[in-house]
Amino acid sequence: MSIAITWGTTAEEHALGFPCDGIIDTPVCYWRGVTVDAPPATVFRWLCQLRAAPYSYDWIDNLGRRSPQHLTPDLDQLAVGQRVMYIFDLVSFERDRHITVRLRRGGIFGKLLGDGAVSYAISSTDGGGTRLLAKLAVRYPRGPVGWFMRAGLPWGDLVMMRRQLLNLKGLAERDSHAEAQTR
Repeated sequence: MSIAITWGTTAEEHALGFPCDGIIDTPVCYWRGVTVDAPPATVFRWLCQLRAAPYSYDWIDNLGRRSPQHLTPDLDQLAVGQRVMYIFDLVSFERDRHITVRLRRGGIFGKLLGDGAVSYAISSTDGGGTRLLAKLAVRYPRGPVGWFMRAGLPWGDLVMMRRQLLNLKGLAERDSHAEAQTR
């Protein structure tokens, strides 16, 4: 399997059911994943921060503003329909388990990217940490734009989501370790 299709995940993880399954008709799917040395509740809290910023390369997808480096109060108060990372809407969530977002309909990104949904799924590991998996399901637009997106999106997403997951991992681990030291 191509690295553009999967990064940091296993075939067993690909076979898992994700909340984004069934949202997009006949999607092309991509998987990303990291292991985080922090409890699921801490990782989930950082996923909620995606409402404020994308947490990847800020100079590209956050208009040069730095993504918040500390938890923003009340961002974990989720409701379906909330905007996430500027171009997505929250379509479902389960506290400490997942958030699932869908590309905003009708905007420029929908025209360029087609239709897409992403589930960020959280599960506990045997060592007390967390596995953070992301599954991206995309239906590309037709015609030349779709052909271009099929060639470019997997690689662009790999670069951006890899950075995003690693940033969230680092922030969750920092907070978890700081909390453990204060006990």
